[in-house]
Amino acid sequence: MQNDTSGGSRLSQADIWSGLAGVALGAFVLWSGMKLGIGRISDPGSGFVLFYTGLLMCAFALTIAIAALMEDGPRLGAQWATARWTKPIAIIGCLIAFSIALEPLGFLLASIPLMLLLLRLIDPVRWTLAVPIAVLAPLGMWWVLKHGLAIQLPVGIFNIG
Repeated sequence: MQNDTSGGSRLSQADIWSGLAGVALGAFVLWSGMKLGIGRISDPGSGFVLFYTGLLMCAFALTIAIAALMEDGPRLGAQWATARWTKPIAIIGCLIAFSIALEPLGFLLASIPLMLLLLRLIDPVRWTLAVPIAVLAPLGMWWVLKHGLAIQLPVGIFNIG
């Protein structure tokens, strides 16, 4: 929602598209719940919660889309005209590099450089803080996942982790 200069709220064309995307996502969740089996209120199936969550998602998203159709607001292109794309593209690039490096290098050796890049490039943090966080956060996650939850993580060619 955006506020106009008169103090009222105006929905935009983007709200129509986000409402329709929400309906599509809700329909998928609803369908997944039906596929798993809904069951009855006294004997719920595996998809009981998914089905009703999807139903609510569809209802709320449809409300947003209908409200946006009834209101007059700024067009979708006008909202994206001033968008800055450098940081989102850098994050996507870092995540692609991480996904490529995860299997050959292993979880720890792929996560530490990812964290360092994100801490230094995306939201600049001083080196004295970035390096310890970039090392300790993946180590902590590795320990919780491997020892606490017994999840097997990729160890890579150096067999670290």
